[in-house]
Amino acid sequence: MDERVREHAEVLVDWSARIEPGDDVVVDVAEGAHDLAVAVAERLGEVGANATVTYGSEEVRRAYLRANEGEFDAGATDLALFESADAYLRLGGGRNTAAMADVDAETRQAYRSARTEVREARMDTDWVSTVHPTRSLAQRAGMSYAAYREFVYEAVLRDWERLAETMSEVQTLLDDGETVRILKGRDDQPRTDVRMSIAGRTAINSAASVAYDSHNLPSGEVFTAPYDTDGQVFFDVPMTVDGRRVEGVRLVFEGGEVVEFDAERGEDALEAVLETDPGASRLGELGVGMNRRIDRFTDNILFDEKMGDTVHLALGRAYDATLPDNESGNESAVHVDLITDLSEASRIEIDGDVIQRNGTFRFEEGFEP
Repeated sequence: MDERVREHAEVLVDWSARIEPGDDVVVDVAEGAHDLAVAVAERLGEVGANATVTYGSEEVRRAYLRANEGEFDAGATDLALFESADAYLRLGGGRNTAAMADVDAETRQAYRSARTEVREARMDTDWVSTVHPTRSLAQRAGMSYAAYREFVYEAVLRDWERLAETMSEVQTLLDDGETVRILKGRDDQPRTDVRMSIAGRTAINSAASVAYDSHNLPSGEVFTAPYDTDGQVFFDVPMTVDGRRVEGVRLVFEGGEVVEFDAERGEDALEAVLETDPGASRLGELGVGMNRRIDRFTDNILFDEKMGDTVHLALGRAYDATLPDNESGNESAVHVDLITDLSEASRIEIDGDVIQRNGTFRFEEGFEP
């Protein structure tokens, strides 16, 4: 076994999920993540935690959803499992990245809605999602398998405390701010010009650990929950949504809600997301990517949304950690991230002050006021 697989497992168990002796841990293993699962199980045994392993196959889920007539129950067995768990570790890395492409939107929506309680119980645990580098993910990224493994471990195996210190500067700017404006394109006719309120919200320094209210490995972003969004955003980073390719997305917001949309490719997939429920047409997240070891787009949201020089906006559910006590924020059965590249002809403003121009923050060398 590549020693980096064991290092990955140690970071996941020790740094990210902060597993302690006696913790009840659910480990959900994708088809291609066997080696990482072995290493994670070994580390959990060394720590003295209790491990329950499930098989999280997209091909298995596809077979079930396509065979079902669209009537789903709430998933009482899974609900009981997560309600009794302390942590949930998702080890992604399937054999076919488009396994769910031929499951119709109505079935997906029905399944998500029926399992709302299961999803909420899972997210009440110390959950962390990561991926094991597989050939299918390398193929989707347009990379050789060897190069993709190097890419993944560069992003995962890093000094997370040091990155957290850097990201705290953006966290402070967002915490102290009231309005964010994102612009991209010609000054006289920007393709993206959108404003959103962040007043009263909490920014999360997502440093790949539940101790930072962060649940992805790798991570490397600062995010919050915007509201009262107005303007237009063009998302120029292609991505896969529910197994279907989506490119060139344009969203127009009024009063916090999407009132107009189109896409150069995959518009039907985008429409299906927006029609999931009332909250799906509102934003649940504004995220600023800051992991500069992620230096290329790979069509994997776990990596792409963390890339430096990008921002992402998520349609759907807001995370509780970003919200004031006793406020639920935007609620939805979906949370779908869309990304725009801000490396050129762009800026981010907070309360009128430019905090990033062309991908460079004002506290970084090379920033142009």
